Amino acid sequence: MEIYQTSLQVRYAETDQMGVVYHANYLIWFELGRTALVDSLGLDYLRLEDEEGILSPVIKAELSFLKPVRYGDQVTVKTWVDAYDGLRVTYGYEIYAQDRLCVQGKTVHVCVRRTDFRPISVRKKLPEWDAVYRRIKHN
Repeated sequence: MEIYQTSLQVRYAETDQMGVVYHANYLIWFELGRTALVDSLGLDYLRLEDEEGILSPVIKAELSFLKPVRYGDQVTVKTWVDAYDGLRVTYGYEIYAQDRLCVQGKTVHVCVRRTDFRPISVRKKLPEWDAVYRRIKHN
């Protein structure tokens, strides 16, 4: 299993009145980790969207908040392909502030045609992506 790590520092605008990161921002950090993972694997989201006309929307998201993350914390987002079945891909995430595991989560994605949002088989339509996902998936 390949795990990609992305680092960032919590900005003031990402926190709420209690001084902790607002919950929706973790989904943005998941996206940062996911796109960095895809880039590190030599795959190209932009080409997928612009040239192939394929989008990869989130169809399910799960987050567990274990410890608060605060303004100024140095954060590491760990991302991996947790599951893949040729149609759906599940990405796993862990967010650490310093060495504290603070958030765990998963997002499930399916590839769709931009024109009508009908699902496509990654296995059939995107053999390069299929091969990479099969090679690196966790299970």
